[in-house]
Amino acid sequence: MKTVFERTEGLVDVPTHYCPGCTHGIIHRLVGEVLEEMDALGQSVGVAPVGCAVFAYNYFNCDMQEAAHGRAPAVATGIKRVLPQNVVFTYQGDGDLAAIGTAETVHAAARGENITIIFVNNCIYGMTGGQMAPTTLEGQKTTTSPYGRKKEFQGSPIRVCEMLSTLDGPAFLERVSVHNPAHVRKAKNAIRKAFDAQVQKKGFSLVEVLSTCPTNWGMPPAKSLDWLEENMIPYYPLGNYKNWEDA
Repeated sequence: MKTVFERTEGLVDVPTHYCPGCTHGIIHRLVGEVLEEMDALGQSVGVAPVGCAVFAYNYFNCDMQEAAHGRAPAVATGIKRVLPQNVVFTYQGDGDLAAIGTAETVHAAARGENITIIFVNNCIYGMTGGQMAPTTLEGQKTTTSPYGRKKEFQGSPIRVCEMLSTLDGPAFLERVSVHNPAHVRKAKNAIRKAFDAQVQKKGFSLVEVLSTCPTNWGMPPAKSLDWLEENMIPYYPLGNYKNWEDA
Protein backbone atom coordinates (compact mmCIF):
# COMPACT_ATOMS: atom_id res chain seq x y z
CA MET A 1 0.00 0.00 0.00
CA LYS A 2 1.34 3.43 -0.93
CA THR A 3 2.19 5.67 2.02
CA VAL A 4 0.38 8.99 1.70
CA PHE A 5 1.22 10.43 5.12
CA GLU A 6 4.30 9.73 7.17
CA ARG A 7 6.14 11.03 10.20
CA THR A 8 8.39 14.00 9.56
CA GLU A 9 12.10 13.46 10.12
CA GLY A 10 11.93 16.64 12.21
CA LEU A 11 10.47 14.64 15.09
CA VAL A 12 11.76 11.61 16.96
CA ASP A 13 9.51 8.53 16.96
CA VAL A 14 8.66 8.35 20.67
CA PRO A 15 5.43 8.36 22.71
CA THR A 16 4.18 11.80 23.74
CA HIS A 17 3.57 12.98 27.30
CA TYR A 18 0.93 15.54 26.30
CA CYS A 19 -2.69 15.15 27.39
CA PRO A 20 -5.26 13.74 24.92
CA GLY A 21 -6.53 16.51 22.67
CA CYS A 22 -3.67 18.87 23.41
CA THR A 23 -2.57 20.70 20.27
CA HIS A 24 1.11 20.87 21.24
CA GLY A 25 1.61 17.76 19.10
CA ILE A 26 0.28 19.54 16.01
CA ILE A 27 2.56 22.50 16.59
CA HIS A 28 5.55 20.22 17.17
CA ARG A 29 4.88 18.55 13.85
CA LEU A 30 4.66 21.86 12.00
CA VAL A 31 8.00 23.03 13.38
CA GLY A 32 9.60 19.67 12.57
CA GLU A 33 8.19 19.66 9.04
CA VAL A 34 9.41 23.19 8.34
CA LEU A 35 12.93 22.48 9.57
CA GLU A 36 13.02 19.26 7.52
CA GLU A 37 11.79 21.02 4.38
CA MET A 38 14.41 23.74 4.89
CA ASP A 39 17.07 21.00 5.23
CA ALA A 40 18.02 22.71 8.48
CA LEU A 41 17.72 19.92 11.05
CA GLY A 42 21.48 19.38 11.19
CA GLN A 43 22.07 23.08 11.78
CA SER A 44 19.21 23.79 14.19
CA VAL A 45 19.29 24.36 17.93
CA GLY A 46 16.02 24.50 19.86
CA VAL A 47 15.57 25.85 23.37
CA ALA A 48 13.02 24.09 25.59
CA PRO A 49 11.07 26.01 28.25
CA VAL A 50 9.64 25.21 31.65
CA GLY A 51 6.01 24.19 31.33
CA CYS A 52 4.10 21.59 29.33
CA ALA A 53 6.81 21.65 26.64
CA VAL A 54 9.64 21.15 29.11
CA PHE A 55 10.38 17.78 27.46
CA ALA A 56 10.54 19.24 23.93
CA TYR A 57 14.13 18.01 23.76
CA ASN A 58 12.75 14.47 23.61
CA TYR A 59 10.74 15.18 20.47
CA PHE A 60 12.59 17.48 18.07
CA ASN A 61 15.21 15.76 15.93
CA CYS A 62 17.82 18.46 16.34
CA ASP A 63 20.15 19.75 19.03
CA MET A 64 18.21 21.05 22.04
CA GLN A 65 19.07 23.10 25.11
CA GLU A 66 16.98 23.38 28.28
CA ALA A 67 16.48 26.86 29.75
CA ALA A 68 15.43 28.05 33.18
CA HIS A 69 11.83 29.26 33.54
CA GLY A 70 11.26 32.18 31.16
CA ARG A 71 14.89 32.53 30.11
CA ALA A 72 14.68 30.78 26.73
CA PRO A 73 15.11 33.99 24.66
CA ALA A 74 18.24 34.89 26.65
CA VAL A 75 19.65 31.37 26.18
CA ALA A 76 18.78 31.46 22.47
CA THR A 77 20.48 34.85 22.15
CA GLY A 78 23.71 33.44 23.55
CA ILE A 79 23.59 30.38 21.30
CA LYS A 80 22.87 32.44 18.19
CA ARG A 81 25.68 34.89 18.88
CA VAL A 82 28.17 32.05 19.34
CA LEU A 83 26.78 30.01 16.43
CA PRO A 84 25.40 32.62 14.00
CA GLN A 85 25.28 30.08 11.16
CA ASN A 86 22.77 27.91 13.04
CA VAL A 87 18.97 28.17 13.05
CA VAL A 88 18.07 28.89 16.68
CA PHE A 89 14.52 28.77 18.03
CA THR A 90 12.66 28.69 21.31
CA TYR A 91 9.40 26.83 21.95
CA GLN A 92 7.48 28.45 24.83
CA GLY A 93 4.07 28.55 26.47
CA ASP A 94 2.28 31.64 27.70
CA GLY A 95 3.23 31.19 31.35
CA ASP A 96 6.90 30.81 30.42
CA LEU A 97 7.04 33.58 27.82
CA ALA A 98 4.48 36.15 28.96
CA ALA A 99 4.86 35.92 32.75
CA ILE A 100 8.28 35.11 34.20
CA GLY A 101 9.90 35.54 30.77
CA THR A 102 8.36 38.87 29.79
CA ALA A 103 11.58 40.86 30.12
CA GLU A 104 13.65 38.34 28.17
CA THR A 105 11.08 38.30 25.38
CA VAL A 106 10.65 42.07 25.13
CA HIS A 107 14.34 42.88 25.20
CA ALA A 108 15.32 40.14 22.73
CA ALA A 109 12.69 41.60 20.40
CA ALA A 110 13.81 45.17 21.05
CA ARG A 111 17.41 44.27 20.21
CA GLY A 112 16.26 42.50 17.05
CA GLU A 113 18.03 39.30 18.02
CA ASN A 114 18.11 37.02 14.98
CA ILE A 115 16.21 34.15 16.64
CA THR A 116 12.77 32.61 16.14
CA ILE A 117 10.21 32.08 18.91
CA ILE A 118 7.30 29.66 18.69
CA PHE A 119 4.86 30.97 21.31
CA VAL A 120 2.03 28.62 22.32
CA ASN A 121 -0.89 30.51 23.90
CA ASN A 122 -3.58 28.41 25.60
CA CYS A 123 -4.70 31.05 28.12
CA ILE A 124 -3.67 29.03 31.18
CA TYR A 125 -0.82 27.46 33.12
CA GLY A 126 -0.98 23.88 31.92
CA MET A 127 1.74 21.85 33.63
CA THR A 128 1.27 23.24 37.16
CA GLY A 129 -2.47 22.66 37.44
CA GLY A 130 -4.45 25.28 35.58
CA GLN A 131 -3.67 28.58 37.27
CA MET A 132 -4.46 31.96 35.71
CA ALA A 133 -1.86 33.12 33.17
CA PRO A 134 -1.16 36.61 31.79
CA THR A 135 -3.16 35.52 28.74
CA THR A 136 -6.19 34.16 30.62
CA LEU A 137 -9.33 35.76 29.21
CA GLU A 138 -11.53 38.09 31.22
CA GLY A 139 -14.18 35.98 32.94
CA GLN A 140 -12.28 32.73 32.38
CA LYS A 141 -12.25 30.46 35.41
CA THR A 142 -8.98 28.88 36.58
CA THR A 143 -7.76 27.37 39.84
CA THR A 144 -6.52 30.81 40.96
CA SER A 145 -9.47 32.73 39.49
CA PRO A 146 -12.37 30.43 40.43
CA TYR A 147 -14.93 33.20 39.87
CA GLY A 148 -13.38 34.24 36.57
CA ARG A 149 -10.64 36.74 35.76
CA LYS A 150 -11.74 40.25 36.69
CA LYS A 151 -10.23 43.28 34.98
CA GLU A 152 -10.42 45.43 38.12
CA PHE A 153 -8.31 42.93 40.06
CA GLN A 154 -6.06 41.13 37.55
CA GLY A 155 -6.03 43.57 34.64
CA SER A 156 -6.57 42.69 31.00
CA PRO A 157 -4.93 39.75 29.22
CA ILE A 158 -1.65 40.58 27.48
CA ARG A 159 -1.67 40.58 23.68
CA VAL A 160 1.92 39.65 22.93
CA CYS A 161 1.97 40.22 19.16
CA GLU A 162 0.39 43.66 19.49
CA MET A 163 2.82 44.62 22.25
CA LEU A 164 5.92 43.51 20.35
CA SER A 165 4.72 45.15 17.12
CA THR A 166 5.37 48.56 18.70
CA LEU A 167 9.11 47.80 18.75
CA ASP A 168 11.55 48.38 15.91
CA GLY A 169 13.49 45.13 16.37
CA PRO A 170 11.03 42.44 15.22
CA ALA A 171 11.14 41.42 11.57
CA PHE A 172 8.18 39.04 11.61
CA LEU A 173 5.23 38.66 14.00
CA GLU A 174 2.12 36.62 13.28
CA ARG A 175 -0.71 35.07 15.28
CA VAL A 176 -2.21 31.81 14.02
CA SER A 177 -4.34 28.96 15.33
CA VAL A 178 -4.50 25.19 14.95
CA HIS A 179 -8.18 24.57 15.70
CA ASN A 180 -8.98 23.20 12.22
CA PRO A 181 -7.08 21.93 9.15
CA ALA A 182 -7.28 25.19 7.20
CA HIS A 183 -5.72 27.12 10.07
CA VAL A 184 -3.10 24.40 10.61
CA ARG A 185 -1.92 25.02 7.04
CA LYS A 186 -1.81 28.78 7.65
CA ALA A 187 0.15 28.18 10.85
CA LYS A 188 2.75 26.17 8.96
CA ASN A 189 3.18 28.97 6.42
CA ALA A 190 3.72 31.49 9.20
CA ILE A 191 6.30 29.27 10.92
CA ARG A 192 8.17 28.92 7.63
CA LYS A 193 8.21 32.71 7.15
CA ALA A 194 9.50 33.19 10.68
CA PHE A 195 12.41 30.84 10.07
CA ASP A 196 13.03 32.44 6.67
CA ALA A 197 13.37 35.80 8.41
CA GLN A 198 16.12 34.35 10.59
CA VAL A 199 17.94 32.65 7.71
CA GLN A 200 17.90 35.91 5.77
CA LYS A 201 19.28 37.74 8.84
CA LYS A 202 16.29 40.07 9.12
CA GLY A 203 16.09 39.92 12.91
CA PHE A 204 13.67 38.74 15.58
CA SER A 205 10.68 36.61 14.56
CA LEU A 206 7.80 35.19 16.59
CA VAL A 207 4.75 33.10 15.75
CA GLU A 208 1.99 33.04 18.36
CA VAL A 209 -0.10 29.88 18.06
CA LEU A 210 -3.50 29.77 19.76
CA SER A 211 -3.76 26.33 21.33
CA THR A 212 -6.08 24.28 23.52
CA CYS A 213 -5.81 22.81 27.00
CA PRO A 214 -8.77 20.42 27.36
CA THR A 215 -7.57 19.06 30.71
CA ASN A 216 -7.32 22.37 32.54
CA TRP A 217 -10.20 23.98 30.67
CA GLY A 218 -12.32 21.06 31.89
CA MET A 219 -13.87 20.11 28.57
CA PRO A 220 -13.61 17.41 25.88
CA PRO A 221 -11.02 17.96 23.11
CA ALA A 222 -13.61 18.65 20.40
CA LYS A 223 -15.40 21.22 22.55
CA SER A 224 -12.09 22.89 23.40
CA LEU A 225 -11.48 23.53 19.69
CA ASP A 226 -14.84 25.26 19.47
CA TRP A 227 -14.12 27.24 22.64
CA LEU A 228 -10.86 28.49 21.16
CA GLU A 229 -12.61 29.69 18.01
CA GLU A 230 -15.51 31.29 19.86
CA ASN A 231 -13.62 32.89 22.76
CA MET A 232 -9.91 33.24 22.07
CA ILE A 233 -9.89 34.47 18.48
CA PRO A 234 -12.20 37.46 19.15
CA TYR A 235 -9.75 38.72 21.79
CA TYR A 236 -6.59 37.51 20.05
CA PRO A 237 -7.23 38.34 16.35
CA LEU A 238 -5.39 36.15 13.87
CA GLY A 239 -3.12 37.75 11.31
CA ASN A 240 0.25 39.27 10.59
CA TYR A 241 1.50 42.07 12.84
CA LYS A 242 4.88 42.71 11.27
CA ASN A 243 6.56 41.43 8.12
CA TRP A 244 9.95 42.57 6.87
CA GLU A 245 8.78 41.85 3.32
CA ASP A 246 6.21 44.65 3.58
CA ALA A 247 8.68 47.25 4.83
